[in-house]
Amino acid sequence: MRNCTATGRDAGLNQSGAGRSVKRQHVAPRVTRAHYFEVPFDSNMNRTKNRPLVRGQISPLHAVSFALACGIPGVALLTLVVNPLTGFLGAFNIFLYTCCYTPLKRLSIINTWVGAVVGAIPPVMGWCAATGSLDPGALVLGGFLYCWQFPHFNALSWNLRQDYSRGGYRMMSVTHPGMCKRVALRHSLGLIPLTTLAPALGVTTWNFPVISLPINLYISYLATRFYYQGDRNSARKLFFCSLWHLPMLLLLALTCKKYSRSPEVTAAPLTLEPPAK
Repeated sequence: MRNCTATGRDAGLNQSGAGRSVKRQHVAPRVTRAHYFEVPFDSNMNRTKNRPLVRGQISPLHAVSFALACGIPGVALLTLVVNPLTGFLGAFNIFLYTCCYTPLKRLSIINTWVGAVVGAIPPVMGWCAATGSLDPGALVLGGFLYCWQFPHFNALSWNLRQDYSRGGYRMMSVTHPGMCKRVALRHSLGLIPLTTLAPALGVTTWNFPVISLPINLYISYLATRFYYQGDRNSARKLFFCSLWHLPMLLLLALTCKKYSRSPEVTAAPLTLEPPAK
């Protein structure tokens, strides 16, 4: 009998639930630690001045205790209950966000690329949680998040340039506005060839790059307008497009996921033996 089975690539594309679960285990501690370190700078920004730590609604001790209470058991849970690879990626992402991305925001525009890696790791964790291995398909899902974050964040930060400048954060929109627009456009366009890798690696069918082309062309069109106009309106339209573009892209990938059939199991021929006398 021929059975249809979901392979690792199918489980990986079904990682939305697993991805959300593993993400919860390490987002809280890393963000809490970042808020703890950035209190003096967040107080200067309209966007962050109402955070609980800035307003004194919770003490630094409570914030650090909460981060440790989430981070240590979370990584242990991922390691022992899911698998060690997922636990390692969770611990690494906490380290990358807290010890690299957070301090780099005040030192160099490289922080945006490091932050994009941080954002790309959770879907990779979801794939590893579902399959137990780090396959090329996991890197494709991570690549979607990595490329998407540049039009998303660069458009967001464009209209917050004065805020970031007051806080002392070195964002592309503040120190390199031309590069900010170029990078957003480049990575928007990069989503188009990236979608062709999914079927090439056996993650989806070839329908995926075709049906996802319209939304990829649309975000690229808005990124092109942002590149040439560079005003608040074009940045706002690109940002709001990015909010629905990513879930739509992943939903299309899910509907086009590629199944494989397990090889036929051939039963050994039955032989009749005469009853023992």
